[in-house]
Amino acid sequence: MKKIIIALSIAFSFAIPSFAFADQAVCEAKAVSKDGKPLYGAAKDASIKKCMGDAKPNDCEAKAVSKDGKPLYGAAKTASIKKCEGGK
Repeated sequence: MKKIIIALSIAFSFAIPSFAFADQAVCEAKAVSKDGKPLYGAAKDASIKKCMGDAKPNDCEAKAVSKDGKPLYGAAKTASIKKCEGGK
């Protein structure tokens, strides 16, 4: 049983960083100017940083609070998050 747990933990430790690299690759592909030309240097770094920062789904969850400032639960939380994300 311990061998299985160790094997799975090793496999997941290699899998998790690959998701981060995939997101960065997507952001690098989106780093283009208004003309459609690729960005370089500081402009490219800023574009990638903005793209990676936009991918935070927890912002809407943090805003899902009642008028009293207490966190929402269940259907109210789901509706609040949906409204925050733009009704996706």
